[in-house]
Amino acid sequence: MNTSENFDEHVEILLSDVLELYGYDFTGYSRASLKRRIVRLYQLDGFVSFAEYRYKIRTDAGYFNRFLEQITINVTEMFRDPEFYKTLRNEILPKLGTYPFIRIWIAGCSTGEEAYSVAIFLKELKLLHKSLIYATDINSAVLENAAQAIIPMSKIQLYTENYMAAGGSEQFSDYYTANYSLGKLKDDLKSKIIFSTHNLVTDNSFNEFQLILCRNVIIYFDRPLQTKVFELFDNSLEKFGYLALGTKETLDFSTISKNYERLKGDKIWRKIN
Repeated sequence: MNTSENFDEHVEILLSDVLELYGYDFTGYSRASLKRRIVRLYQLDGFVSFAEYRYKIRTDAGYFNRFLEQITINVTEMFRDPEFYKTLRNEILPKLGTYPFIRIWIAGCSTGEEAYSVAIFLKELKLLHKSLIYATDINSAVLENAAQAIIPMSKIQLYTENYMAAGGSEQFSDYYTANYSLGKLKDDLKSKIIFSTHNLVTDNSFNEFQLILCRNVIIYFDRPLQTKVFELFDNSLEKFGYLALGTKETLDFSTISKNYERLKGDKIWRKIN
């Protein structure tokens, strides 16, 4: 790699390539974390020059999928932030249960743990039969993993603890079957989830929802892109619907904040206008 200034220039050219050739727009992503991931992959795969790296990404669609997988954030777990899920289970989902049909969008769903977590609580509240969860991500490779409904048994203890802390009312082991190192989540959970690619940067609203979860995704966007995505969510959310963000994310200074009231103690907002 050359100087930092030259590298910044290389990154911008590479991002332009990715937009032009593959239609993925990363220009509004926070540069610091994006650069770290681009450099990590460059070093990991042993490229001798940035020109070689760029050529590989431009000409090899299979390698581009690897690039996409490495630079998008795919850190997730079932019932992550149990206090949030407790609020969801005890306050939000029962209110949505008064609707004849419940539509939920989980944006940036990664490998699907959040979608399955929501499905479990809908089932416990006897609402799953009249619900549909749209779980979307920019990365088609992680969506393929999500659709398998497989969880590593090495994480079962963590997921069980999270589930119990979030107020789960059954045995977590009832929701999966174990097979050596992997667990398979029950089919009825998956039956109410639609996994689909969606790019928050370039794609439009595709339905009207009563609940949108986009947790720990917005933090990687710069302010103009955050504004754009918040407006997309606003256009996709019914009046009195709920928007849930990650622990370090907020609607408070956004252009749509006047349309929302924040629930006490949680990063959850209700649309009031």
